[in-house]
Amino acid sequence: MAEGLFNTLRKSKNVVAISAGARAASQIDSNAIEVMREIGIDISEQMPKQLAQEMVDMADRVILMCDSKVCPVIFKETESWGIEDCLDKPIGKVREIRDEIRKKVEKLIKEL
Repeated sequence: MAEGLFNTLRKSKNVVAISAGARAASQIDSNAIEVMREIGIDISEQMPKQLAQEMVDMADRVILMCDSKVCPVIFKETESWGIEDCLDKPIGKVREIRDEIRKKVEKLIKEL
């Protein structure tokens, strides 16, 4: 959801978000797709990506969605948003997670 939000809301095409996970799922959660469609963003064609060190090395900024205490160690300055995974959550909870991510993405875009 963060990748879709950032790449939709960004002001400059010179910045791009790439989302990846330490334990990437085989597909995007159907509730995540639904709640993003509710706000006009289609993430149905996105595929989960496995986090690789090369991604971290190329990034200007790394943001962890999870609590930094449980996420894998990345040897780069990071920011942890501490957002819970939407997998297997009811759609109402996924909406709350989407809205929390959106607020953080909008703040990040302003900082950039």
